[in-house]
Amino acid sequence: MAFSSTVEGRSVLGDKKITFGTFNAASVTGGDIDTQLLVCESLMLTHKGSAVEANVGVVNETYPCDGSAVTIVVNTSDTGYWIAIGHD
Repeated sequence: MAFSSTVEGRSVLGDKKITFGTFNAASVTGGDIDTQLLVCESLMLTHKGSAVEANVGVVNETYPCDGSAVTIVVNTSDTGYWIAIGHD
């Protein structure tokens, strides 16, 4: 399988745009999230599961970055949620 992500919604907070969604690192250790933002200034990850995570997922980017491909590194087969802040 491969890494996948979805955008579940978007909103506005002052002069910033927020998008949020899910990710699934099926049999891989990460991938790129398309936040649907032109520029991503922050991306927060939350693990989905019934146990404590052994390693914390990280964003492998320097902000601000291209919002169409924000690289994350997670445990193999992790699933979770993300929230991005930036602008169009």
